[in-house]
Amino acid sequence: MDFLPTPLHPLIVHLPIAMTVLLPLFGLGALIAIRRGARVLPVWGLVTAMVALTLGSGLLAKETGEDEEDAVEKVVAEQSIKTHEEAADAFMVATGVVLVIAGVGFVRGGVGSTARGVAAAGTLAVLYMGYNVGHTGGQLVYRDGAASAYTTPGGR
Repeated sequence: MDFLPTPLHPLIVHLPIAMTVLLPLFGLGALIAIRRGARVLPVWGLVTAMVALTLGSGLLAKETGEDEEDAVEKVVAEQSIKTHEEAADAFMVATGVVLVIAGVGFVRGGVGSTARGVAAAGTLAVLYMGYNVGHTGGQLVYRDGAASAYTTPGGR
């Protein structure tokens, strides 16, 4: 008995999408809180954990998307899938870079402070790239009919 929905990818993708929207808000909030005297470790730790969750959930979304690729290729042009995959790859790289920079944000002094500012600004790049992944995925479903791989007879 299968307890997981098929396809799984549309269910999974919502977490990294939501996280990309929240990251800039939490990043800015953390910078403000730290500037007002909050301890760096718990406040910046939350932001860093959120970036890590975004990266992890993005990896899971990418994996489930690759699992669904064969079925969707039967109904959607390969170039549309490739565009979505490339957007996902760019998102993953950007998120990974922001996570590394956010980790440097735990260093004391000017280096940590600068890293926190750069990482917080980097969350805007992650937001943009996350939007692009979602947009190209939406085009697969709504413009190109990817869902028909699962909704029409002879689909998966």
